[in-house]
Amino acid sequence: MQKHPEAAGAKYEAWAFGNDPQMADELLQLVLAGKKTATTSAKELYALDDEAYPEVGGYSVLLDGQDNPRAVIVTTKLEETTFKEVTPEFAATEGEGDGSLAYWRAGHIKFFTREYEKFGLVFHEDIPVLCETFKVVY
Repeated sequence: MQKHPEAAGAKYEAWAFGNDPQMADELLQLVLAGKKTATTSAKELYALDDEAYPEVGGYSVLLDGQDNPRAVIVTTKLEETTFKEVTPEFAATEGEGDGSLAYWRAGHIKFFTREYEKFGLVFHEDIPVLCETFKVVY
């Protein structure tokens, strides 16, 4: 806490990116390399998973694919939009692939389709998403 007094008493969530150990490790490496400074989540899946929404100023412990803590981030910006309205600029901050919106869309359509199917739901491009920008603090 000496390095980050602003975090004293802060609540946090611990989680890994993606939905499998390989994806968790790959995306975590992008964060640790400074290439990934944002993430997108499906807003309506938070309630189905009984999880709280991210908040600006909220801390998260990022886990690797084996559930080991590897970094701490703080959310610096949070915007709600629809999947189809995510901008090329935001997609680039996710640091994945070639950084293009086309790459982002293809990967996220696959990911969200699988996540929605877990709940017997169908993904569509009008779903509300939370576009979260963060910075690594540890």
